[in-house]
Amino acid sequence: MIGSRIYQMSADKMKLRTTRTQSEERLIAECKRGKSKAQKELYDCYSSVFLGICVRYVKNLAEAEDIMIKGFMKVFQNLDRYEGKGSFEGWMKRIIINESLMYLRKNKSMYLEVDIDYADREPDYHWASTNLEVEDLHKMIEDLPMGYRTIFNLYAIEGYSHKEIAEMLEINENTSKSQLSRARAILQKKVLKMEEILKKDKHERV
Repeated sequence: MIGSRIYQMSADKMKLRTTRTQSEERLIAECKRGKSKAQKELYDCYSSVFLGICVRYVKNLAEAEDIMIKGFMKVFQNLDRYEGKGSFEGWMKRIIINESLMYLRKNKSMYLEVDIDYADREPDYHWASTNLEVEDLHKMIEDLPMGYRTIFNLYAIEGYSHKEIAEMLEINENTSKSQLSRARAILQKKVLKMEEILKKDKHERV
């Protein structure tokens, strides 16, 4: 499936640390005590990563920055709820994603479907994995309609189930599945188009 293919090609850039170092435990403890220096250190450590997550959901950079900052405020406000189980980065990431989704839920056109011309064949995924850059694939995802992009990110990139997505977005599971299917159809067409362009260009240069 195109979702898993894209995930595999970009997973190394998105891995979460599942263990905490002593310095991270110290940082968490000091942030819980309200130490501003520790809060700044935590912000500096993760802000670029979390801004990248926000931009995946909200393309406008200024709005994404606002969402990230609000997300960090909630991280600091809710640190006492973090019990030290599992990845601390993953715990913060969930807050950042939820903050992004709260912003998107205010957009009533989020789940409007668009007409799709389905591809008549599967892309050559082996060719795509060796010839397309991760940035090319991310740009394809970024250009998806808002609702499709949101659910594709949640399912294929973040790894949430349709049940979890339905709860997070306050929709039913069938809506999530439908939006994902249509997102994959659009991406499939984009990959095929890119494949045809690059192969034609290569052929003409031979």
